[in-house]
Amino acid sequence: MEHVYDMIIVGGGPAGYTTALYAARAGLDAVLLEKSAPGGQMGLTGEIDNYPGFEEGIDGFTLGLKMQKSAERFGAVTRYAEAVSADFSGKIKKIQTAGGIFLGKTVVLAMGASPRNLGLTGEKELTGRGVHYCAHCDGRFYKNKRVLVVGGGNSAAADALYLSRLAAKVTVIHRRNALRAERAYREPLEKLPNVEFLWNSVVTAFLPEGKAVGARVKNLLSGVETDLAADGIFVSIGRKPATEFLRGTPATDKNGYLIADETARTTIDGVFAVGDIRTKAVRQIVTAVSDGATAVHFAEKHLAEKEESEIVE
Repeated sequence: MEHVYDMIIVGGGPAGYTTALYAARAGLDAVLLEKSAPGGQMGLTGEIDNYPGFEEGIDGFTLGLKMQKSAERFGAVTRYAEAVSADFSGKIKKIQTAGGIFLGKTVVLAMGASPRNLGLTGEKELTGRGVHYCAHCDGRFYKNKRVLVVGGGNSAAADALYLSRLAAKVTVIHRRNALRAERAYREPLEKLPNVEFLWNSVVTAFLPEGKAVGARVKNLLSGVETDLAADGIFVSIGRKPATEFLRGTPATDKNGYLIADETARTTIDGVFAVGDIRTKAVRQIVTAVSDGATAVHFAEKHLAEKEESEIVE
């Protein structure tokens, strides 16, 4: 007979491994599927200072390994396999991977979301070395320095506001002639003396020099390109949730994030969403971790209710 797990967890970031930890401690038969290495996007972060308990900070890769070991200490199982499709239509859920099919009574989706990049030459190599995607994670490295923020939506405006309290100068580069950000973000930003705007402009190249990374900026109206000196660049043009293999189920919002409330329940019974992949106001490691604990609580209730209904029948 094929093995049916109490819970399948898809994704080995902080949300996934917290789910695995709580599930194992609760005595659930759970398996976590991870396509590459523990930590997810967190694993790419050089230094983390905003996660409680590490007074000297910790790098994301090490924190990911620690989370994995914490979960496996209580019996959580990791399988390195990438999910390629899912079938949530029956009572028993199915996750298809390159290494076979996994069956579970519940599924917790924790695949996360990755920042959208500019697609420029050298961008991958410069990530974390002058090019960043999280102002709250890496902004402190640029105290009293010059930074560029690429983008014009709410996240870009929020990043620029945050960086304005640290950096000596913030230059916002936006392809349109006005920010798309809401007034609550836009108006305070436009009044700051150390923030300037380059409208109708895009970054066409990174210009690394020593520990600094400047940018070549093209004005879309004139076609003129200018080399702009800076110490670091923050790209804030949105994030992309890793929901492709789900093919539209459970339901997502207009930005592709899984619709799930504070119980982590999605629109499909027995399927939960945790961490950056779900609809939420704040996406940080601590909020991902809390989602994992919450999901197990409500997954246990779901399993108990199903067991009771089967007894009654």
